[in-house]
Amino acid sequence: MTTAVAPQDNHSPWWLVLLTGIAAIILGWMLWMNPLKTANVLVWAIGLYWLITGVIYLVSLFWDRRQWGWKLFSGILGVVAGWFLIDAGAGERLATMGFAIVLVLGIQGIIMGIMGLIAAFQGGGWGAGVLGVVSIVIGFLLLGNMWAAALVLPWVIGMFLIIGGIFAIVAAFKMR
Repeated sequence: MTTAVAPQDNHSPWWLVLLTGIAAIILGWMLWMNPLKTANVLVWAIGLYWLITGVIYLVSLFWDRRQWGWKLFSGILGVVAGWFLIDAGAGERLATMGFAIVLVLGIQGIIMGIMGLIAAFQGGGWGAGVLGVVSIVIGFLLLGNMWAAALVLPWVIGMFLIIGGIFAIVAAFKMR
């Protein structure tokens, strides 16, 4: 006797997209209304997540030795970074995470800008070149003003969460 298996749907149910949009708007609003407390809780939660996943990576080495170097590195890094973010004071926690994010975004902006310029010179068009230059300028601005960029980061993330949440809610109703 055989049983029929329903085809797998790779899309999320509409109500899950709706809940995600609502949660994003609430979190974005919280970041706008009380950025320091909200960001502090978010960074603490990220630290807890890193700590737990770091421990899981290290423990998994006992039964699965594949990619042991990567697991060991990721596990130690996760435990150390997670412990620091959990144990640090609120100001240290926010400054460290803010600087790390700004540093990554600044470097990424410069690298992506250089790639855009290379693409433009290889026939990608002037649009790729303009975006490349803008990306490089933004990358250097972020790296040159890390304090300012780190301070406005909660509001920027909050704005993106609110906008993304609105788009998710619209998409949920279209899916329905």
